[in-house]
Amino acid sequence: MKEVAPGVLRLGQFPRPMVNVYLAGEILFDAGTAWDRFRIPRQLAGRPLSLLALTHVHPDHQGMAREICRDRDVPLACHADDVEAMEGRRPIAGAMDVNPLLARVQASWQGPPHPVSRVLAEGDRVGEFTVHHTPGHAPGHVVFLRESDRVAICGDVIRNLSYATGRTMLAEPPDAFTYDPAENRRSIRRLAALEPSALLPGHGPAVTDMARFQAWAAGLPRD
Repeated sequence: MKEVAPGVLRLGQFPRPMVNVYLAGEILFDAGTAWDRFRIPRQLAGRPLSLLALTHVHPDHQGMAREICRDRDVPLACHADDVEAMEGRRPIAGAMDVNPLLARVQASWQGPPHPVSRVLAEGDRVGEFTVHHTPGHAPGHVVFLRESDRVAICGDVIRNLSYATGRTMLAEPPDAFTYDPAENRRSIRRLAALEPSALLPGHGPAVTDMARFQAWAAGLPRD
């Protein structure tokens, strides 16, 4: 694991942080893919857990949720607008237009349904973090902001990774995986308005150059 902000660890992944899972105290943020059945349990062995909180319910963020919650006997939390997807009452992909190859990959990442014990809403507290609803990439996408130092666990509102090359690259999430790109751009602007000091994204390394992030967010198209 690597400490990416004070008291926040990013679980290790070789060779690059492609699918991020964070641990802050006893709270795990996101659950990787079903392919992480060895990586995540091995790194969490011996560490106390009290909650698994999801930034959103997509296959690369909920893949190990059932196994973690079941094996560690911890509750699962996500935003109200993603509960039906997590519990298997609507498709996780929703109305996204994903080509057949990507659909097969996503299906292999996706974990089984699991009951949501804690339904999150705007302004809720999760440990030291405050919940901010940031829809667009997913209906129930949230950012977790630690107000004491403005560190934000921001899921897929942004990415800091090129999926084609694996290199660091600040960008919007791909339209193919985003049900409403225009709404996600509005959520990026909401995130910028929170004045974070660091961004811990779902994909890629931490974003620490906030002047660059603010300039990039300000330059996004307005629909």
